[in-house]
Amino acid sequence: MRRAIFALAIVTLILASPALAGDAEIKAGQATIDGQLKAFMADDGAAAYGFAAPNVKRIFPTVDTFMNMVTNGYAPVRKPRTYSFGKVQEMSPTSIIQQVLIVGPDGKDYEAVYTLEQQPDGTYRITGCSLRASNALST
Repeated sequence: MRRAIFALAIVTLILASPALAGDAEIKAGQATIDGQLKAFMADDGAAAYGFAAPNVKRIFPTVDTFMNMVTNGYAPVRKPRTYSFGKVQEMSPTSIIQQVLIVGPDGKDYEAVYTLEQQPDGTYRITGCSLRASNALST
């Protein structure tokens, strides 16, 4: 009886928890973010823009408008000193949210939360990014 209750509790916990993305999806999403961050650091706006999803490209239809937005509103993402991947969550079979912990050019800690959507060709592209100062301590 105890085993049945324990098993039921585990199944309930799993079903109540948000689904986690599979390893392949996580790696694909992280590779997309990593590629964009490396392109930003290399001052390669065209490459960085290539990681943006169509919804972002509709709002920022040129590399220049996209890079101006990133430079003026997302300095820690534009020129991170360091970054590492944090928590990840699957929102749907084709959509993930990835936390990125960043030390910005000012030496302060930031948390960037990326949303990514799988495209028809199977690649993941960035649909959005929110940025906030973090209370985490850098090492």
